[in-house]
Amino acid sequence: MGTRRGPPAPTAQNGRVREAVTQARRIVVKIGSSSLTTATGGLDDARVDTLVDALAALAAAGREVVLVSSGAIAAGLAPLGLPRRPRDLATQQAAASVGQGLLIGRYAAGFARHRLTVGQVLLTVDDVTRRAHYRNAYRTLRKLLDLRAVPIVNENDTVATEEIRFGDNDRLAALVAALVDADLLMLLSDVDALWTGNPTRPGSTRITEVRGEADLAGVDIGGAGRAGVGTGGMVTKVEAARIATGFGIPVVLTAAPLAGAALAGEPVGTFFHPARRRPAARLFWLAHATAPRGRLHLDPGAVQAVVGRRKSLLPAGITAVDGTFTAGDPVDLVDVDGASVARGLVNYDAVELPGLLGRSTGELAAALGPAYEREVVHRDDLVLL
Repeated sequence: MGTRRGPPAPTAQNGRVREAVTQARRIVVKIGSSSLTTATGGLDDARVDTLVDALAALAAAGREVVLVSSGAIAAGLAPLGLPRRPRDLATQQAAASVGQGLLIGRYAAGFARHRLTVGQVLLTVDDVTRRAHYRNAYRTLRKLLDLRAVPIVNENDTVATEEIRFGDNDRLAALVAALVDADLLMLLSDVDALWTGNPTRPGSTRITEVRGEADLAGVDIGGAGRAGVGTGGMVTKVEAARIATGFGIPVVLTAAPLAGAALAGEPVGTFFHPARRRPAARLFWLAHATAPRGRLHLDPGAVQAVVGRRKSLLPAGITAVDGTFTAGDPVDLVDVDGASVARGLVNYDAVELPGLLGRSTGELAAALGPAYEREVVHRDDLVLL
């Protein structure tokens, strides 16, 4: 988040916050399961329509909207006779396969009332970490917006695995906001704002703005939501706000029923101020969207080359390899103490690397052919941690 500065006068401060919201031309809105469904798991038509009406008003004003919507698993509970959100992945995926169709169908009907078309976009981690997939995801979302459709994004729960998934849609929404270069991210939940503690407890106060980590000191951030149908909670929303503001995107956190008021610029919810500078988009995704499939242990000279001089990683500087990965997978680069100093996309399979360690690219090219003259991790595919 942005650097903390002294607080300006309240009127000027609120005015700037409202201006940042009302002047945003491309907006990513994320809504959680508990804000869309009943306690038993079915979709709540009134809640869906309220959200659709607020977003349709944005589209009518010529603003671009991307909706990141949870609710597929929750929507599938009642039709499958499941009393609560399942814990095992197979049953979650079964519920998602039933609920995703119901969810997108309900959105399609709702937006059709406003003569708007929706497009379903289901993403996996690979879609945002591998270069070709990343570009294709961007092109798809960009084309939908150009065609004046409303992209509705969700994680592809039916094929994701425990090891390869975003983990929650708050994080996914922050990454999508970066992908489409959004002007604003709005996180909607069943709580009206970020509070210093449980809102039901005496002494808790609403936090109107967050300018940096200092504003979060001493804040008691709880766990998952009260309804028990989602995976997030305030923890994931604050982390999503950190990710988005780190990319220079302001964030508004508020309750779903207040979406219309928040989008109109009313001072509701909590406003997270953005950082002043944006990192390179794809490297930002590499840092925040990926889980390493392995580790490359670097000698001190390689650490200095990668971290200090921003050079590519060559086989000569690697002392050991951990994990099972293939070319194109993310791996962490660790120093002699085992601390991760960078993450990058590796150009070799794990089984290939042990025979290359400690050898120069010229030596490898002479012994094994020109294909082995390439870097292990190119500097363009590497981000410092």
